Amino acid sequence: MEHDTAGDPITGLKWTRKTTEKIAEVLQQIDIPVSANTVARLLYQMNFSLRVNRKQIATNSSPYRDQQFQHIYSLRTRFQRQGLPVISVDSKKREMIGNFKNGGAKWDRSPVLVHDHDFRSDASGVGISYGIYEPPRNHGTVCLGVSHDTPAFAAHSIATWWKRQGARCYGRTPKLLVLADSGGSNSCTSWLWKIELQAQVCNPFGIGVTIAHYPTGTPPSGIPSSTGYSRRSPKTGRPSPSTATKRCSNSFARPARIPAWP
Repeated sequence: MEHDTAGDPITGLKWTRKTTEKIAEVLQQIDIPVSANTVARLLYQMNFSLRVNRKQIATNSSPYRDQQFQHIYSLRTRFQRQGLPVISVDSKKREMIGNFKNGGAKWDRSPVLVHDHDFRSDASGVGISYGIYEPPRNHGTVCLGVSHDTPAFAAHSIATWWKRQGARCYGRTPKLLVLADSGGSNSCTSWLWKIELQAQVCNPFGIGVTIAHYPTGTPPSGIPSSTGYSRRSPKTGRPSPSTATKRCSNSFARPARIPAWP
């Protein structure tokens, strides 16, 4: 084991490059009959740790990746200094609408009975949420729909946010900065999203929209919208199933202020 052991001298973690089966085979060769499960138990007692694969190696990194982050930073700084609105948008997790199990726990006399399987045929629809986060105000809004996550829905969510929230906070502003990832309904290669923004946001409200896309492969923690909503999400969610008595094409969720990161 001496030449097949690695570790971290700072944390004290140790792991071996050999599997428990191979270690058991080597021990049997020196007349020590032992099973792979026993080897695993002994390794655990010797403070060895299991290791898993980690997604860290970038396959197609652009040489201009850092320049794009610097460009987004300069845009945000310029807009915030001028008091112009800055929003970060992203499609959130889909959820089937119906009597299905939802993660979390609550204090109650009896559990909520739900379906034993999450079949799509038993759902009355699929709830699609589109998050809009305002970094300067630390304020988040979620638009809900039960149709499809399309560029038209993404643009309609931004237009709905502006009519109900943005116009009251920023007044008749001439410009709007939209930060988005490079995929999904607000993809950087989707011309339809730009057309819908022009038709649903720019023309009706007279706003010039500037779009800045984060580079491909940016983790969710690096996008303000995902980071902001993850701060507000508790460790235990609501266990009640998501039900809807009336189907609608688009609906608007009440905004909620996101508490600061402790």
